[in-house]
Amino acid sequence: MKKYLWIVILIAIGFALVCNINSSSKESYVMVLEDSTKNSKSDEGGNMIEIKKSEEEWKKILSPEQYKVLRGKGTERPFTGKFYKNDETGIYVCAACGNELFSSETKYESGSGWPSYWEPISENSVKLVEDTSHGMIRTEVVCGRCGGHLGHVFDDGPQPTGKRYCINSISLDFKKDTTE
Repeated sequence: MKKYLWIVILIAIGFALVCNINSSSKESYVMVLEDSTKNSKSDEGGNMIEIKKSEEEWKKILSPEQYKVLRGKGTERPFTGKFYKNDETGIYVCAACGNELFSSETKYESGSGWPSYWEPISENSVKLVEDTSHGMIRTEVVCGRCGGHLGHVFDDGPQPTGKRYCINSISLDFKKDTTE
């Protein structure tokens, strides 16, 4: 019995390391200020207009839990997020700025404990950043508009991309498709 308990503990530690539960990085993204009530704003050249807010402004807008993940690069516990088992049709948006990130059409069950997608909604909706925390080299996924931490992307997803965007539910809001 103790052997199985140790196996479960080791698996939990592995998940924590892979998805960055206790990130200590306080790097902040500084970008161009824009109204955060509209989605996926672009300039005349089609480039995403980015948001600039101080950490104090983010603390006023976000809940403490959202701030810990979106700005502090933390991770929610696996199998606990509100969108982990969501199967409704719609669009997942950034909880901090409303930027459209992922379509329900690309969501799938990866078994990781976090909502997983095989592709972002557009090329500019997310940015990928090298993450060398915890002695590993991973690829962090951040919002293309506000720079908020969303999760990580891995090369073990389904076709057609082979990608698994492992995203924290607390970093997301959901816009249900009402046309059905």
